Amino acid sequence: MARVAAFDILSPGPLTTIQDSGRYGFGRYGVPPSGALDTFSLRIANLLVGNPEHEAGLEITIMGLKMVCLTDLSIAVTGADLRVQLNGKSLPMWRSHRMKKDDVLHFKALQSGCRAYLAVGGGIHVDQVLGSKSTNLISGFGGYEGRPLKAGDRLYAGSPENFLDCSQRELPLNAIPRYPKDWSLRVLLGPQDDDFTEESKRLFMESPYSVTPKSDRTGIRVSGPLIHRRSGVKESIISEGVVPGSIQVPGDGQPILILGETVTGGYRKIATVISADLPLLGQMKPGDRIRFRSVSLEEALLALKRVEEIIATLREPAP
Repeated sequence: MARVAAFDILSPGPLTTIQDSGRYGFGRYGVPPSGALDTFSLRIANLLVGNPEHEAGLEITIMGLKMVCLTDLSIAVTGADLRVQLNGKSLPMWRSHRMKKDDVLHFKALQSGCRAYLAVGGGIHVDQVLGSKSTNLISGFGGYEGRPLKAGDRLYAGSPENFLDCSQRELPLNAIPRYPKDWSLRVLLGPQDDDFTEESKRLFMESPYSVTPKSDRTGIRVSGPLIHRRSGVKESIISEGVVPGSIQVPGDGQPILILGETVTGGYRKIATVISADLPLLGQMKPGDRIRFRSVSLEEALLALKRVEEIIATLREPAP
C-alpha cells in the first residue's frame, strides 16, 4: 500500500493523537491497551470511509485541530460535536465526505461530548508498535513519535485514492449517540462490592457524581458521596489486573473510573461499567454529572448485542 501525504497540521489543539482500537495481550508486561477511548465512534468513522473498523484515526480532544489537505481523499468525523468546518463551512458528522487538495479542516469549538474522531480512507500510515498504531502517551511510543500531534507535523494515508468512492455513506440518524451533561452509566456490581457498607453501595447507586478536572486518558475522577469500606477492611489490596470501566475506590472514598492507559490497580472495585457503555466514558468532561445504574449480566450482553448490530449495518458494501 503506497504511502501518500494526506495532511499538514496547522494547529493541533490541546490534545490530538493517533489511536486505533488498542494494543492487547501485553498487560502482563505492564503495557496498557491505549487506543480510542470512544471505540464506537472510531469504528463507525472507519467503516464510513471503507477502512477496516479497527484502523487508526485521529482522536481530537475538546477543540482546536486545524489542518490542510494535501491530496484528494475520503474522510468521516464522528464522536463529539466540535463544530467541525471544511473551508469555513459546517461539515455534517457521521457521514463520509471527499476532501480535495488545499481544503482546510478545522475543529473550531466544543458543542457536546469531549472527543471527536477523524478517519481517512486508507488509514493513518504509521508503524505499528506491539501490533497497534495507538499512541501510548505515558511511555512515549506508538502513533506519531509517541506524542500528541503538533504544528508542522505531516500525516500520511495508505493509498487514499482507492477509497474515493466511499463518499456519501452515513450512519442513520436514530443510531447517532447523544452526549448530554448528565449521564446514566450501566454497571455490574463487583468484583469487590461486598467489601463496602450497604449504605455506601446505596449512595453509590442513588447519588450523582461530578466529573472533576483531575481526569485524563488514565481515568475519570469523580466527586460525590464518600464510599466507605466495611469495618476492618483495609484501604488497599494486592495489586491486580484491571480492565477499562473498572470503578476503583481509593482511600479518599471518591471513585475513579479506569480508562485505557492502566492495567493494574491496588484498590477495591465497587462496580464495572458494562461494555456497551464504555465508549461513553470517552465523551465525559469536567463538570458533567454521572449516575450509576446496576443491571444484570443478561441486560449487559443484550446492550452489547444492540451496539454491535448498529456497527454491523455499515459492514455491508455501499449500494
